[in-house]
Amino acid sequence: MATLIEITDAGDPRLGDYRDLRDVQLRKSLESEHGLFLAEGEKVVRRAVESGHAPRSFLMAPRWIEGLKDVLHTTDAPCYVLSEELAEEVTGFHVHRGALASLHRIPTPPVAEVIQNARSVLVLEDVVDHTNVGAIFRSGAAMGFDAVLLSPRCADPLYRRSIKVAMGAVFTMPWARIEDWYDAMPHLSEAGFTTIALTLADDATPIEEAVAGVDKVALVLGSEGPGISERWQRSADKRAIIPMAEGIDSLNVAAASAVACYVAARR
Repeated sequence: MATLIEITDAGDPRLGDYRDLRDVQLRKSLESEHGLFLAEGEKVVRRAVESGHAPRSFLMAPRWIEGLKDVLHTTDAPCYVLSEELAEEVTGFHVHRGALASLHRIPTPPVAEVIQNARSVLVLEDVVDHTNVGAIFRSGAAMGFDAVLLSPRCADPLYRRSIKVAMGAVFTMPWARIEDWYDAMPHLSEAGFTTIALTLADDATPIEEAVAGVDKVALVLGSEGPGISERWQRSADKRAIIPMAEGIDSLNVAAASAVACYVAARR
């Protein structure tokens, strides 16, 4: 069972994994250097451990210990117990869900492995907002998609904010980074997928028409503002649009992913 360790000093060096959680750049550097990520909240912590990620440590207020007792019994990682006020001082924000865990990352599999048995995948190009990445994972998982592929500049799915918004879907949805960004669309086509880029291009067809009769589909989504690059739009098999009321030309990428996944799942 995890060893319960009472903490009374916010400067305790053992709490290094949990400091300055609002500093995105600092956290990205620290988590990459040490091969770790953080999970927040009882449900998400549980899902992270159940998915096979080994805990480095836990941090929680006393009232959350009982709810995670079964998880704590599965590991010998230390569990730092402190008041909610002290936890806020350490992390830089109010940990309203009471529990945090620092866990080891698992090596990301190659694209070929992730798509080997997939029929429906999401492909993200330069979606840099962690909240949007998490929401897209959650939508894809809810609609039965098999995997998510990310361009090199996409936000980290295992960043705390992404995990929280995804409600742990990043642990159950296989994902991989695309190494060859330039020819990503042709490579997916060669693997048997029909690549469908969500875009406002003049030749885009309604999403319902684009996915009709398609066996293996790869829905491609771009970043807020710029959207999908010209290279990916041109090399995709199809270009599709979500029909909208007059005067509204686009949705937030997270909302667009939910609509497109819903339609594609019923093709």
